[in-house]
Amino acid sequence: VLQMASVPALALVDSWQAAAVLIIAERVGKAVRNPPRDVMLSHAAERLDGYGWTFGVHEALDQFGALFGPLMVALILARHGSYRQAFAILLLPASINLLLVLAARFAYPKPGDPAGATTGQATDPRFAGVYWVYLAGAVLVAAGFADFPLIAYHFTQAGTVSVDWIAAFYAVAMAVSGTSSLVLGRLFDRYGFRVLIIMTLIAASFAPLVFLGDFDLALLGAAIWGMGIGVHESIIPAAVAPMVPAQRRASAFGLFTAGYGIFWFLGSAAIGYLYGLSIAWTIAFCVVTQLAAVPIFLWVARNQ
Repeated sequence: VLQMASVPALALVDSWQAAAVLIIAERVGKAVRNPPRDVMLSHAAERLDGYGWTFGVHEALDQFGALFGPLMVALILARHGSYRQAFAILLLPASINLLLVLAARFAYPKPGDPAGATTGQATDPRFAGVYWVYLAGAVLVAAGFADFPLIAYHFTQAGTVSVDWIAAFYAVAMAVSGTSSLVLGRLFDRYGFRVLIIMTLIAASFAPLVFLGDFDLALLGAAIWGMGIGVHESIIPAAVAPMVPAQRRASAFGLFTAGYGIFWFLGSAAIGYLYGLSIAWTIAFCVVTQLAAVPIFLWVARNQ
């Protein structure tokens, strides 16, 4: 409720301070929502076609909203609407979301106890070592992944991409993210960690493409960046579920999300600082940090 109400409520505020409070509230709502959401997805995956496919479908639907939500706002603004009207319109999809969550609550009152969940009780409060090693690799990937606002800023500063094209580049990235998450999720269920390792190697190439490339290479880099987002939101969390007992997944996903978010923030701060010093250092940090996760994922693949 907190997350869904915060963005439409921007239509009611008249100061940047109030808007900042609502934006922070939306982020807090997302942080609280994500771990239990991932737990429920992991339980649903046991009834469906695999963890990768289930998380991939979720990511595809999520990116569908990320693509068409901004386009809807842009359409309203293009028709001489105001930001206040655009934010108010978002109350409609937010309300539909809450109704669907409420319906799911009545249809599945105990999503943590599905048929087919891991049997037995998790008496050991500790997680297996492979979980912590995997978390170390995942946070390296997060730390080395630049945020799109910095990429867009570079496009304008370098003159690689005009302001009019930046929204289109982002739309391409989101479309690639949604479609690739479906394919990669299915491949992960079939081939396991090999897919994550290969995709980590490919995703690391986004940095030199977006920061050094011309228009065409920058577009390719944005697409690879979007594919990387698909990996972040489908394969990486999907791999957590089989590492821990069903009864401990809430804690496991909570810790995983916290660590992932903290290192994404620290990495973004480092990337922003390095960008002010040297583009070469920025690229080196992004590439080396992500590639450092590859030997860790190889170890996890052999010891899981």
